[in-house]
Amino acid sequence: MYNNFFKRIIDILLSLLGLLLVAPVIITITLLVRIKSGDSVFFLHERPGKRNKIFKVVKFKTMTDERDENGKLLANELRVTSLGAFLRNSSLDELPQLVNVLKGNMSLVGPRPLPVRYLDLYSDNQIRRHEVRPGITGWAQVNGRNNISWSRKFELDVWYIENMSFWLDVKILFKTIMKVLNKKGIDDSSERVGSVGFNGKN
Repeated sequence: MYNNFFKRIIDILLSLLGLLLVAPVIITITLLVRIKSGDSVFFLHERPGKRNKIFKVVKFKTMTDERDENGKLLANELRVTSLGAFLRNSSLDELPQLVNVLKGNMSLVGPRPLPVRYLDLYSDNQIRRHEVRPGITGWAQVNGRNNISWSRKFELDVWYIENMSFWLDVKILFKTIMKVLNKKGIDDSSERVGSVGFNGKN
């Protein structure tokens, strides 16, 4: 009942409230990113959601589109702006995903959405992470995030699906807020496009 009904209602109410509360922050960041990058403000990338349905995740843009003399994009670390680094370290680049939650593509809590190209690499158990909507934060993110292996992350994702409840979501949201405030384990580099994948089925 919680997963099929109440979780979605809570997502809608909290994402609406969140967007209202952080609207001044979003507007300020939008202006700063526009000044810094001079073009697009948001980074859109296709990710698989519930039942592998593809959607476009929204984040604030943290990198430029600089290319070398052959027209190839420079390495990610060379394109991250100082503002972008701050947004990543503070997790503020994730704020636009509240719109994804409102639209129903994502939930506040669930397995983090990864690039589409990983779909064929999941094992039968790992692919279960797509039985629910992906989340802005999740059980793996508050239990090690980048300090644990990919296989362990997927184990935690599946555990979350099997034990999903209102109080577990409350616990995850609270721990996420604490981690962001303490700036612990909030680097999202392992989920960025271009990062090395995981060892699922071969």
